[in-house]
Amino acid sequence: MPIPPALRALVRSTPIVAPVPHRALISVTGSQAAEFLNGLTAASVPRHPHSHFYSGFLHAQGRVLHDIFIYAHTNPAGRSGYLVEYDARPSEAPPVLPTLKRYVLRSKVKLRDVTEEYDVWAAWGSEAEKVWETERRWDFAHSGVIEPVWDKDGDWPWGSAPGILRDRRAVGMGHRLLVRKGDRPQEASTHDVASSEDYLVHRILHGVPEGIDDIPPMQAFPMDSNMDIMGGLDFRKGCYVGQELTVRTYHTGQLRKRILPVVLHKPNTPIASMEGLPDGAPTLPPHLDIRPQALQTGDESAPRPRPRGTGKLLTSMRGVGLALLRLEQVEAVENGLAKFSLTAGEGQEWGVTPYKPDWWPQQPPEAEPSEDAET
Repeated sequence: MPIPPALRALVRSTPIVAPVPHRALISVTGSQAAEFLNGLTAASVPRHPHSHFYSGFLHAQGRVLHDIFIYAHTNPAGRSGYLVEYDARPSEAPPVLPTLKRYVLRSKVKLRDVTEEYDVWAAWGSEAEKVWETERRWDFAHSGVIEPVWDKDGDWPWGSAPGILRDRRAVGMGHRLLVRKGDRPQEASTHDVASSEDYLVHRILHGVPEGIDDIPPMQAFPMDSNMDIMGGLDFRKGCYVGQELTVRTYHTGQLRKRILPVVLHKPNTPIASMEGLPDGAPTLPPHLDIRPQALQTGDESAPRPRPRGTGKLLTSMRGVGLALLRLEQVEAVENGLAKFSLTAGEGQEWGVTPYKPDWWPQQPPEAEPSEDAET
């Protein structure tokens, strides 16, 4: 289903530019910079040296250390390299720069923290995006993995303009911009300048997880966190840290969880009947348990969802959020056989209703999953 009508007031209809907080950047330069990163990222480093991309660093057991953006970059001296953008907040993961240095060994690579040189902004809603934001095509594997299929004859999907990355994690996400520390991007003269909270709501509404609250380091699996759908994984590339479990899941596993956007509302209030979010729509702390509850329908022959396990609320803001949920329970909620709820603060109850954004991959009934999953 598309964005529920109750959430329409949260959707900005004019071009917007907003700062993205808590971001850090590491410069990777040297003649072997591309080979070095290719051995660490879960996506392939593009062959063209000036192409940006989205991916993640995994640890050896296949869980996510950091979701990352990588910008192709040329320094003032004319040397080509890359800038790695990641969430700078402390977490269970080891610090990024020392971790990368462990893998340098004899590689001709130089690493440097350049966080104090750049700010990260996001821009969305302009007509210019429609030129490259074409209708998505998808590849569906038997395991439940879903990958975007990019046009091999078209432009590189993530872009190559210096400091401007096309955010292809979801349709409508816009651009990601690197600007000099303390400056505003050029788009500030043609877009409405919004807050970092507005960017957070924007990506929640589009179902895009990002950073340590949504993709907890050392805990989250990349496919559960939608990194396959968002174009951050390559299941056909050669060796990289965390490859074994990731590729095995693609070929022989079965995905049972996904991150979806959710509406937080008063209990027993169907979101279809809501004209808007209530006053005091909550912003809740991350990682609250979301409980499934089977509903009595009067049809004893209807399959009953298994109550085992709980979901997790991740980021939330202004009555919407992202949540890691079991797919069988989501299906039961969609069919009216179950509902979700959570308890926050001093015992306050909230209903939790997931939805799928209008860009979400829909497998045609006649389509067969990719044979790559069986090879």
